[in-house]
Amino acid sequence: MAHEDANAHQHGHDHGPDEAHDHAHERGPVADASVRVARGSDAPAVGLVQAVVFRDAYAAVLAPEVLATFEPRAFANAWRATLEGERSGDGVLLVACAGEQVVGFAAVGASDDADTDAGTAELIVLGVHPDARRQGHGSRLLHAVVDTARARGRHELAAWLLATDDATRGFLTAAGMVADGAHRQRVVSPDGGTAGELRLSAVLADAPADDTAEATPDASAHPSPDASAHPSANDQAAADVRTPEGP
Repeated sequence: MAHEDANAHQHGHDHGPDEAHDHAHERGPVADASVRVARGSDAPAVGLVQAVVFRDAYAAVLAPEVLATFEPRAFANAWRATLEGERSGDGVLLVACAGEQVVGFAAVGASDDADTDAGTAELIVLGVHPDARRQGHGSRLLHAVVDTARARGRHELAAWLLATDDATRGFLTAAGMVADGAHRQRVVSPDGGTAGELRLSAVLADAPADDTAEATPDASAHPSPDASAHPSANDQAAADVRTPEGP
């Protein structure tokens, strides 16, 4: 899978996840863009990016009181617990960086869909901060996800997204994924409201012998930091749309 543009976000500072980041997302040249496996110290930056991305993505889907729960600290605490806790499963959290600053993130793990086998990986979440889009972060993250899935012996990649999310669908289909006919309704609000989702998938071709992974799966993580949301991504669109997961 490949796409002409996209990738991620984080910065390892010693401030808390809710403190101001006046310097964080100024537009300008991307310095030393890269993707790596997340560390525990990345949790505040990932939490910040996720809160911004989710609020933007779900503005037309979720009630204001639900959107208000998308706080950097809550996401950061969940990611910290995941990254610093006992390893379980084969989930991996990746971060995209501009220099030392985290500007995006993605999580990949084993698919738990009943109609898939052990060879299927799932792109569970992928998000790029709005100020860092159109700089290739999303594509680098997606390449790293594919490299990670291959390294874990996976032969297929799947991703769930909102059925109405044309931007994310366009990004992923341009990268080689196609709708495979699977649909579901996911609970997205405390009152039981649902949103339709569809699944895209793609067969992962073997990497060339000289292909070097952009990120290595040497640190495991539970991919989902919060039971309230699960995104798919597109850093070329005005907003990244994420797929919420019911409580």
